[in-house]
Amino acid sequence: MSASAAPEKKSSKKKWIIVGAIVAAVIVIGSISAALGGGGDTDTAAPQQTTAAETNAAPAADESPEPADEPSEQPSEEASEEAKPEKPAVPTEYVNALAKAQQYSDTMHMSKAGLYDQLTSDYGEQFTKKAAKYALKHVDADWKKNALAKAKEYQEQMSMSKAAIRDQLVSDFGEKFTAAEADYAIKHLDD
Repeated sequence: MSASAAPEKKSSKKKWIIVGAIVAAVIVIGSISAALGGGGDTDTAAPQQTTAAETNAAPAADESPEPADEPSEQPSEEASEEAKPEKPAVPTEYVNALAKAQQYSDTMHMSKAGLYDQLTSDYGEQFTKKAAKYALKHVDADWKKNALAKAKEYQEQMSMSKAAIRDQLVSDFGEKFTAAEADYAIKHLDD
């Protein structure tokens, strides 16, 4: 063997070692990727078995092994279902209608019928009828006390008689309180 053949053999050996290391790294990366679910459709793929050689193979120099208790990159079907935001039990429009209904009841002392009209009117809040019905069902309002508060406003600000106040409270063109609510208001007007 000549002196020039020896360095070629060493160089050739080095190349094969590097190629072998690269092939081993590709195999390790492929098995890790498959184990993490990166190898296509994980729902229909058969479970892959790792050999002892793959398990004991050292990771490539630029790759560090992942801890076993870390979550995989691909969430499981169960985890992805849990991560999805749940639909609210009550539609947003219903919640908003209820908030508006509460504001009107607390500040303007509206009747149930008047409040419904305000919530559904094209010139008012423009909520759907279903949203308005939900709001009226869940609003924290005492309709008799609202009628009394409205009656006191008429008496103090407009100097109206009790009979005129009662008519205004029950009128379809006025406040739309029920007769019982208006009677309660008139009975307690001077309390």
